[in-house]
Amino acid sequence: MKSKFLIISTLLATNLLANSIDFNMAQQNVQRVAPNKAEQLLSFNASIKDAMKSVVNISAQRHINEAANIPLQMFNDPLFKRFFGDQFGNQFQQDRIQRSLGSGVILSKDGYIVTNYHVIENAEEISVTIGNNPTEYDAKVIGKDPDSDIAVIKINGNNFNAIKLGYSRNLKIGDVIFALGNPFGIGSTVTQGIVSALNKNKVGINRYENFIQTDASINPGNSGGALVDSRGALIGINSAIITKSGGNNGIGFAIPVNMVKNVVTKLIKDGKVTRGYLGVVIDDLNPNLTKVYNHKKGALILDVSPDTPAKKYGLKRGDLIYAINGKSVRDRTDLQNIIASYKPNQKVKLSVERDKKNIKFEIVLGNRNGLIVSTTNNGKFLGGLALAELDPNIIQKYRIGSNVSGVLITNVEPKSKAEKAGFQPGDVIVQIEDIKIKSFVNIQQAIRKYNNKHKRVYVNRYGQTILLVIK
Repeated sequence: MKSKFLIISTLLATNLLANSIDFNMAQQNVQRVAPNKAEQLLSFNASIKDAMKSVVNISAQRHINEAANIPLQMFNDPLFKRFFGDQFGNQFQQDRIQRSLGSGVILSKDGYIVTNYHVIENAEEISVTIGNNPTEYDAKVIGKDPDSDIAVIKINGNNFNAIKLGYSRNLKIGDVIFALGNPFGIGSTVTQGIVSALNKNKVGINRYENFIQTDASINPGNSGGALVDSRGALIGINSAIITKSGGNNGIGFAIPVNMVKNVVTKLIKDGKVTRGYLGVVIDDLNPNLTKVYNHKKGALILDVSPDTPAKKYGLKRGDLIYAINGKSVRDRTDLQNIIASYKPNQKVKLSVERDKKNIKFEIVLGNRNGLIVSTTNNGKFLGGLALAELDPNIIQKYRIGSNVSGVLITNVEPKSKAEKAGFQPGDVIVQIEDIKIKSFVNIQQAIRKYNNKHKRVYVNRYGQTILLVIK
């Protein structure tokens, strides 16, 4: 039953979206209650038993070359052959199979499943089992979005148990929740906890963060599983934990269902996520800055990049964006997430404070998709790279020196032109030919200037500058 996954066509995905997923929602207005009679027993079995039927176990595998990170010259070195012989070198270079386990949630009767991107990242084969049923299904990748850590896969069938969706915007701290998944590959498991915090960002896990924090036990294998409320309605997708030991410390994070629904819809329809782009460098208001602004919350513009919508429509350094389409903007992460929820070429209304005066801007957003290059062997710039701008979270996560500026390579697609050229995750692109790289805008400039030409690309790798060449 094993087969390599295929990306479904846009047309087919659009039709399936229209015909199969209706995102049936649970009742929005709810009443929170507790047992109040002596003969009542507090149990949530009836509430979550249906949701458990919608949670799947995912096994992903890919072939890894043991010698991928060892120079080929090493095996041909006479001294190496003298001590180890040819046979050792041949054995060492053999491929091995790397397997990973995770969870997913069935969204439709015809087999659409949402999971984490990192669960199926670079997988060549994906198999799915439902609950404790040993039947295996081969899965296709419909679309994946590394920036939100969300992916959609599909299995064949037409009578699967689709989970009911809840409303993450209605959550309150202290609400009882349950984490459903397949921790450590032992089978379907439920753990219970509460909502510990909401709207958590700056965690440094994804590019777009707005996490639900919970103390329910989330362990390896739970990733991609369901976080449900006490009615069994999906409120989030389990994503990560903070731990020093590798075990659960009671700090887990889930992607809110509202964000999941938005990304999943785009992935099924288009196979990818395109996000609106403004083109500003932003920061939060600190206590000192609030003294010179009337609004005490918002995203402060530190710089406006050239050739961007922000520049075109007149935004300036020092402007404070405090609302978008009437929705309040609390900080820079809020601004980033709200702008990303809109599509390129959509018009948005920005509420801006400039010199203590309120100004309205109508701006047509650009396309961030051209800034994150993740294609292989199709003539696009540096085919095979996924990129991210440096910010404090990225710098800390990848342990990048404070004096390094550029654009980070977060992933190199296997067997791509970029991998063959020698690029590695963690490299920071600092210059392309004569263009110094400070941001995605500089990447765009290099794309336009040196498209389809051999390019010298300078990267910072562990503090050393390395020169790579790629067309």
